[in-house]
Amino acid sequence: MDLARSVAAEIGRPEWVGEHLTPQVEDTRLVTHYFTCLDPAYPGWNYAVTVVRAARAKKVTVNEVVLLPGEGALAAPEWIPWKERLRPGDLGVGDLLPTDEDDERLVPGYAQVPESDLADEGVDKQMLWELGLGRKHVLSEIGREQAAERWYNGESGPRSPIAAAAPARCATCGFMTPLAGELRQMFGVCTNEYAPDDGRVVSLDHGCGAHSEVRAPESAEPASPVVDEMGYDHIVFDDTTELELVTSDS
Repeated sequence: MDLARSVAAEIGRPEWVGEHLTPQVEDTRLVTHYFTCLDPAYPGWNYAVTVVRAARAKKVTVNEVVLLPGEGALAAPEWIPWKERLRPGDLGVGDLLPTDEDDERLVPGYAQVPESDLADEGVDKQMLWELGLGRKHVLSEIGREQAAERWYNGESGPRSPIAAAAPARCATCGFMTPLAGELRQMFGVCTNEYAPDDGRVVSLDHGCGAHSEVRAPESAEPASPVVDEMGYDHIVFDDTTELELVTSDS
């Protein structure tokens, strides 16, 4: 233990090596000694000194010395791959977001079925390419389902506060332009520049106060002015002339 303590003091300072904790037997003639680290920069950490004695050897030698986090130690969070840390809105100007070759949200643009099935069914590959508008990849069924679920459960779906207070749904609004493909069954794009969702995808059962069929309420007839014929004001033009002016208040 004395050897382990002296080695721990070498990598730090003697006053930083605190209480000797319970050692741990790693293997035959291989033991790790733990000492509380008193370095104010590493609260909760421990010095770990592993010592070993070779077979038929009389002297113990040091195998490894490290600082290890203990209970309540301040440590870096577990590393997470950047693709899992990425959130909507993180992509900025000039940033590039590579797409995985095996991204399940995409399928080749010339075929949305396996090529083996194309050969068996005799489907024209060129025709399917035209349906993809020349794009190398198009949305797969998984990609469509994920997008539909994300849009429907978001602020442009039917459960948002603005949709709950809307007088009517987007399905009956003249400013709603349906999407193409299968997604047009549930979604469209708002084209009303005064609506909060202008230029965004909205569900057909979404809604807002800028619906095309909303009309201004009919205004009431303006009230007639009330003339006060009982009061009057004294207006003096000079020392000799005085005019009594009847006032009218409306």
